[in-house]
Amino acid sequence: MAPIALENEDHSRDAAFNKILHGKSAAEKAGFRAMLQKDPDAQKAAIDEYFKHWDNKLAGTETAEVREARRAEYATLTRHYYNLATDLYEYGWGACFHFCRFAYGEGFYQAIARHEHYLAHMMGLRDGMKVLDVGCGVGGPAREIAKFSGANIVGLNNNDYQIERAQRYAAKEGLTHQLGFTKGDFMQMSFPPNVFDAVYAIEATVHAPSLVGVYSEIFRVLKPGGVFGVYEWLMTDIYDNDNAHHRDIRLGIEQGDGISNMVKIPEALEAIQEAGFKLEFHEDLAERNDARPWYYPLDGDLRMASSLGDIITIARMTRMGRTVVHGLVGGLERVGLLPKGTRKTADSLGVAADSLVAGGKEKLFTPMYLMIARKPEK
Repeated sequence: MAPIALENEDHSRDAAFNKILHGKSAAEKAGFRAMLQKDPDAQKAAIDEYFKHWDNKLAGTETAEVREARRAEYATLTRHYYNLATDLYEYGWGACFHFCRFAYGEGFYQAIARHEHYLAHMMGLRDGMKVLDVGCGVGGPAREIAKFSGANIVGLNNNDYQIERAQRYAAKEGLTHQLGFTKGDFMQMSFPPNVFDAVYAIEATVHAPSLVGVYSEIFRVLKPGGVFGVYEWLMTDIYDNDNAHHRDIRLGIEQGDGISNMVKIPEALEAIQEAGFKLEFHEDLAERNDARPWYYPLDGDLRMASSLGDIITIARMTRMGRTVVHGLVGGLERVGLLPKGTRKTADSLGVAADSLVAGGKEKLFTPMYLMIARKPEK
């Protein structure tokens, strides 16, 4: 694989685009109310920029050149993906954009929080530590981990809209003394070396064009002796790139989740050690014998829901729920209340959901390969 050429950052350009596309919608309640306020021309520009990497590029005809083109524009691809998908994520899933394990009788949001607590526990986060959240989304995990551990957390994100929403939520919860958010590319962070006590990433570094590249940047900003914890999205050893069905699943996940280049478990283990870390623990948590699989909210089996509240939450994510959203969004597009391309984005998320379930059932994919690693003292 060729070395990665980093994209040039232009924060002024990104901020200007964010202002045009999203306007004041960052201050709106999550979901459809925010979606109603997008600029249609800017939305079209984001749609065109994102889907140029996926339209008419099927798994059966995928070439190395097509994948390299996605990797070359990793930051732009990810930024526009979240320009398009953030409001749909918050509507369907909540403010914590990740999967989790489910114990018997455990509610959806309780399980989401426990997944975050477990990472903080495994890393040994505690009061007063200076911690970096790489790829922080709208700050849901950062808020939970700050409350759980007492750590001071900086969230890094390359999407201005998500940063604005994260700042709003932190202020609402009275956490601005403990949380901060900054714009940046995790492949070329602006932080000086040796500044953080700990760094974590929750299903975010999968957006990197090179795992060794992003892990090396994390290594650089960690203090000697500092700890790095990550839940990584990876294809398992069962995945066979020469199998057309396997490739369809992998590409469906990548397209619907803004991923330029997903790799297999051995490559991640090699990358984290090549970056300089001492690997202390690693395990595919999806292989634990849990009461319900991690993908059950997308699979549509409402019998697995533990409460009426969970049934209402999870119904939005099922295939039936996505069909309803498809019709509603299409209707709102036709009458001009939603910008064109919103349904295309929602449908792409639906493709990802089906591919994620298939990848989970066939054990081709995991969203929770946990690695705990440490930067040597010397």
